[in-house]
Amino acid sequence: MKRQAYQPILITDASRSQDDQLTSRQRRYVLMMSIRVACLVVGAILVGAQAPLLWLWLPLCGLGMVLIPWLAVLLANDRPPKEEHRLSNRFRHEQRDAAPPMSVTAEERPHKVIDADL
Repeated sequence: MKRQAYQPILITDASRSQDDQLTSRQRRYVLMMSIRVACLVVGAILVGAQAPLLWLWLPLCGLGMVLIPWLAVLLANDRPPKEEHRLSNRFRHEQRDAAPPMSVTAEERPHKVIDADL
């Protein structure tokens, strides 16, 4: 009996662990919310200092304060897509098990026989 050569298992295509994914999403959320706080502080400073081009800077800060929380929540809840081979295998099994309804003729279909002789 021939012994198989040792082949190491490659993990370079392995997906990141769920803990790593959660940690990176949490960091992204905290970073985006701190940018929102910075927009609020900068807007308050601009109003207090009566900065030139205030009509331009205040809407930009306001837009940042409104859009960034929305984007932060969307990105924090975002997950990488599921592996395609798991989905395709399930789909193939479902297709194989379920035969199209009209692919079998009436004679070939299993049918219930009721015996009238009692």
